[in-house]
Amino acid sequence: MKLINKESVGRRMPVRILINTIFKGLFFLATLFGLFVLAILLYRIFTQGIGYLNIDFLQNFASRRPEEAGVKAALIGSIWLMATVAPISLLLGVGTAIYMEEYAVKNRFTNFIQVNISNLAGVPSIVFGLLGLTIFVRALALGSSVLAAGLTMSLLVLPVIIVASQEAVRAVPKELREASYGMGATKWQTIIKVVLPAAIPGILTGGILALSRAIGETAPLIVVGIPVFIAFLPRTVFDTFSVLPMQIYNWTSRPQEEFQSVAAAGIIVLLVLLIFMNSIAVLIRNKFQKRY
Repeated sequence: MKLINKESVGRRMPVRILINTIFKGLFFLATLFGLFVLAILLYRIFTQGIGYLNIDFLQNFASRRPEEAGVKAALIGSIWLMATVAPISLLLGVGTAIYMEEYAVKNRFTNFIQVNISNLAGVPSIVFGLLGLTIFVRALALGSSVLAAGLTMSLLVLPVIIVASQEAVRAVPKELREASYGMGATKWQTIIKVVLPAAIPGILTGGILALSRAIGETAPLIVVGIPVFIAFLPRTVFDTFSVLPMQIYNWTSRPQEEFQSVAAAGIIVLLVLLIFMNSIAVLIRNKFQKRY
């Protein structure tokens, strides 16, 4: 057994403390830089768009005149899209995670599936748009509907939800499962009553990140063919619709300077919708964290 030289350790200690201080300062500066850029972005958006943010802006449809433009159709369309994406992606993602962790036999085939799921999380979003255009828009003849866009965006966020849900299920202590089996519960009862409730905080964390990405994506919707200008509201998932990112993209591409301020107001609405949606998920997550 090699003895520790106390004198050597004592000489190296100031160097280690210096290195630790340097890296601590670098990480702190990196954090400050990110916060600084975020503050500038928010300041620019709010100062530019707050003047156009009023009740009429929320109640009007899109218009060629900046003073009459609104986000009614895009806002309702975004809510429709999230109402479609959330249940589809969460049900498929959590179901896949439970199967992979609780039922699937660990072999080369399941390892191959796991590697591909992880790789799909890094695929550019426009690739999923092309997939949605081929399968949902053309093959299934759904057109530029809420359902076609929702299925496309569900494919986009599904790998993130699966990976996060697997980690959450894997983190549930084995003692909880063994206690459930000891009480006479079946495997399915153990998963529903014990494993899944304990894993909900981690699942919702991944779901928040995934749905936050889905609500702000534009590239897949452009490929699918979602219009940027409509003057009606969707009534079913088979109707054509528009969303806030598409509307903001359209405004920023206009040559009139006033539309830049209108786009900033649209970004504020999108941020408020995103914060509201995430807040509900965070409250549910915190409730289950306290329980388990």
